[in-house]
Amino acid sequence: MELFLQEDLCKDLRDIRVVNLIVSILIVVGMLISYLPQHARIIQRGTSEGISPFFILLGTTSATSAFANILLLPQSRQDVACCKELETLHCVAGLLGIAQLGVQWICFTFIFVLFLVFFRYNPSHDPDSQDFDEGEDTPRWQTALLVASLTLLHGLAVIVVSGVLASVAPDKLGLWANVLGVMAALLAAVQYIPQIWMTYHLKHVGSLSIPMMCIQTPGGFLFAGSLFARLGVAGWSSWGIFVLTASMQGILLYMAIYYEIIASRPLQSSPRSHLHANGFDDDVPGRYENHPEHFAETPEHLQAIMDRQESDAAAETAPLLKPGGIGAPKVNYDSTSR
Repeated sequence: MELFLQEDLCKDLRDIRVVNLIVSILIVVGMLISYLPQHARIIQRGTSEGISPFFILLGTTSATSAFANILLLPQSRQDVACCKELETLHCVAGLLGIAQLGVQWICFTFIFVLFLVFFRYNPSHDPDSQDFDEGEDTPRWQTALLVASLTLLHGLAVIVVSGVLASVAPDKLGLWANVLGVMAALLAAVQYIPQIWMTYHLKHVGSLSIPMMCIQTPGGFLFAGSLFARLGVAGWSSWGIFVLTASMQGILLYMAIYYEIIASRPLQSSPRSHLHANGFDDDVPGRYENHPEHFAETPEHLQAIMDRQESDAAAETAPLLKPGGIGAPKVNYDSTSR
């Protein structure tokens, strides 16, 4: 009887739907590809400057909660148990839903690791940060340590609670899975707020990857659309969180592109006049410059320098520097005169 029930529960996994299988594989591959530019940018720049530590904290804990949620759901545990009775292809196809959240958790956890490895609390060593004041809007090492501690404690707590419930009260695992699902949704809902705030104040993207957001923002809306088509308006709690996160990521993407465009423009400085009040060019050597012939390239240039010096001398208001005054080149310093 139990074998019959097991066979009946695993029947859906034996019926592979080609369209769903292709879509699921594309989602897994696309999710992996979307995170690679972020990994590469942090490694390439050698710094995680510009990435909010609280964005990392919320994103990692949200991904951890979501992955633990799908692992502990009764349907997921049933699918894993069915793999003992199924062929490898059917088992892999049935577990692609778990694989999607697993890839997301691995990719974001790797961002968390790179953030800590390449964290710099002294931005003066970063050539891309020379235009910013040291310490301004820059997270301190204590903040990075706090983020690392809270992230690790959260992961440890999820593992311990899940293990205890699995041993003592397996019937409570479903409730715990729902708690983790709500936690993941709440954390994801506010995940981008700290990053938007930091990018707005820094006015540059730093190590944040624009290609990653270009892939994930429309992907989030498409994923929300697919859930809406399946669940309808009644499933707003499922697809609504993806609409919210995709919208906030879209705002961050817009800001990042805007600041990149501004940074790529040449500095537009108003042309300044090179003429002094005396009518001579500002680039001509200053008053009473010794050996003006060293600055002249042509006889005309030398004459312009000498005319400039004579004009400045005539306009000098300090008596000691006027022609004939103390220190003037035409004064006779004969030591034999009385």
